[in-house]
Amino acid sequence: MADPMQVEVVAADRVVWSGTSSNIIAKTVEGEIGILPGHAPLLAVLEPSAVVIFCDDGTREVVAVEGGFISVSQGRVSILSEYARLATEMSVRDAERELDAAQQVLDSGDYDDDDRRRFDRASAQLRAAQKAQ
Repeated sequence: MADPMQVEVVAADRVVWSGTSSNIIAKTVEGEIGILPGHAPLLAVLEPSAVVIFCDDGTREVVAVEGGFISVSQGRVSILSEYARLATEMSVRDAERELDAAQQVLDSGDYDDDDRRRFDRASAQLRAAQKAQ
């Protein structure tokens, strides 16, 4: 069995999570991918989504990302996103409320790029919170 991967999830303002993993599932613009130890080098663009990190100790971490990049090289995985948040930092109820508020703004027809990003972020938060249950 290959050595576990070193993983770091970094947002614009902080390191969100760092540790070792035996498997990662992420959604890229080209589809969902799984990363296992020994994976070939990769650089991909992430969709706003929930990234699932299966830790070596049998636990898992779910992280909401607002897009960004995933990089795999020499046993290291870097997930870089302007916004990233652990699912344990939010509840499904709060994420649903945030998504509803963002949806109302989009439904009004009077929105900008920031409002669209807010909607994408809220969608990713809800998916992460649901996966963490």
